Amino acid sequence: MSSNFLRNAILIAAVVAMPSLAWAAEPYDAKAFQAAQAAGKSILIDVTAPWCPTCKQQKPIVQEIEKEHPGLVVYDVDFDTAKEVLRQFRVQYQSTLIVFKGSKEVARSTGETAPAPLRALVAKAF
Repeated sequence: MSSNFLRNAILIAAVVAMPSLAWAAEPYDAKAFQAAQAAGKSILIDVTAPWCPTCKQQKPIVQEIEKEHPGLVVYDVDFDTAKEVLRQFRVQYQSTLIVFKGSKEVARSTGETAPAPLRALVAKAF
């Protein structure tokens, strides 16, 4: 095996892994959410839509907050396809963020795009 091949394989692996390092938000899964609640974790439910300009403004801020709080579990809920989840959380609009500490909802916001209020929102779970 040539050193060029090995080097290229390592570079490709690093590039493929990068998106998951950039943002570890997971698609919402009811069982995983319940397990995180039972473990008393800090949880952020991020309700987004790919066409939503407010969601696009929130995304980099949420990514930064997630990096600042390694213990934060972030679940992404697709506004267009997860209608049952929206009913469960009583969400009517995309760009809604819901913060839990264990099983208790501690904060909620819709449409906020300023970093400071979003950080304060998530801080309520710590």
